[in-house]
Amino acid sequence: VIYSGTMSAAMEAAIESIPSAGFSLLDYSMDADFTAAKTYARKIAIQLLSKKIDKHLLLNVNIPAVEESLIKGIKICRQAYAKYEEAFIERKDPHGKTYYWLTGEFVNFDKGRDTDVWALAHNYVSVVPVEFDLTNYELKKKLETWKF
Repeated sequence: VIYSGTMSAAMEAAIESIPSAGFSLLDYSMDADFTAAKTYARKIAIQLLSKKIDKHLLLNVNIPAVEESLIKGIKICRQAYAKYEEAFIERKDPHGKTYYWLTGEFVNFDKGRDTDVWALAHNYVSVVPVEFDLTNYELKKKLETWKF
């Protein structure tokens, strides 16, 4: 979420007191089918617009890359503890100059059934309520006991 351009834009809106959501289809191909994404983005947007909600509301919405008929519904989730293991591949451009291509593999450390990763793997649209306060309050309490 921190590095997502989609979520960065939605977060900027939430910071400016505009309830917002970032929508992503889990298909990065040039010929991705956005039919299901449009349907579910509309359903969620209608709910956002029709409810009395916190002006700082921020949702991270991900839609699985399957046919709309295979989507089982919407799950409200927590963000899984996962990350990309990055790697760089050395390549040559058509002029013989070296450049490095960022690649990586998604690694999920969290096997919880209440996570966005689980929901997406089981053909649910995942909705994660997000906040932009990144403070680790548990660690803050510990640090307050230290003698500096």
